[in-house]
Amino acid sequence: MTNTSDYTPPPVWAWNKPNGGRFANINRPTAGPTHTKELPVGRHPFQLYSLGTPNGQKVTIMFEELLAAGHKGAEYDAWLIKIGEGEQFGSDFVAANPNSKIPALVDRSGPKPIRVFESGAILLHLAEKFGAFVPKLADPVRAECLSWLFWQMGSAPYLGGGFGHFYAYAPSKIEYAIDRFAMEAKRQLDVLDRRLAESKFLAGDDYTIADIAVWPWYGGLAKGLLYGAGEFLAVKEYRNVQRWADAIGERPAVKRGRIVNRLQGDPANQLRERHDASDFELRTEDKLAAKN
Repeated sequence: MTNTSDYTPPPVWAWNKPNGGRFANINRPTAGPTHTKELPVGRHPFQLYSLGTPNGQKVTIMFEELLAAGHKGAEYDAWLIKIGEGEQFGSDFVAANPNSKIPALVDRSGPKPIRVFESGAILLHLAEKFGAFVPKLADPVRAECLSWLFWQMGSAPYLGGGFGHFYAYAPSKIEYAIDRFAMEAKRQLDVLDRRLAESKFLAGDDYTIADIAVWPWYGGLAKGLLYGAGEFLAVKEYRNVQRWADAIGERPAVKRGRIVNRLQGDPANQLRERHDASDFELRTEDKLAAKN
């Protein structure tokens, strides 16, 4: 392995220069808002402020699955938050999510608005509110479902902020960092593959919020949709993950949910904002502008 740096950490770290990379313009070591900005509020019970990244897709897929299952009370407005432009640091967004990360949900279905942040918390909040896609308290499968849900929350940062960052976004290729996180990404795929060798879905026979949480990250990775790293990580060798990823990817609600608030890829597979089911027929910026 080649030595790519002679950097020696100082006794006390200081933020005194840009760190480079794709997201350097929005990275900072402090929290809180940088500017005053109100969030829009639509007409539906749930107001989602998000972007079509894997973490954002979890929630829009969940909403679309709830609606497909007949839960009419799950109607939602999905507002686009452009994190590359720092919109997550607006005052109202920070009030909804003090961590300044997408997605952020404001549940307005009751007498008082409730903020819910962190994608796993949003999935669990919605699942319990509608009694769907999560086993009941008395069901022993519930523990399996929640275990895989929280596995995703703990594991995906190594895939995204770890492997994805150093493989695709860092200003220079660092062999040690890429090797370290590629090893962990493949270990995680093996964890999933072994589980899915013995189970149709992650929690058992039924599709749950565990699958909804894991699929945008690891299903996307398995199908070569993340970081262009499918060949590099030899994802086709994880046959059980491939089977599971294909099955979930064919669900109509998943097909809808994964394009909401999306800004990348084929314009036909982008829906910048979602305020009504009919919006899925308007998938280009020109058509959306015409509607508005």
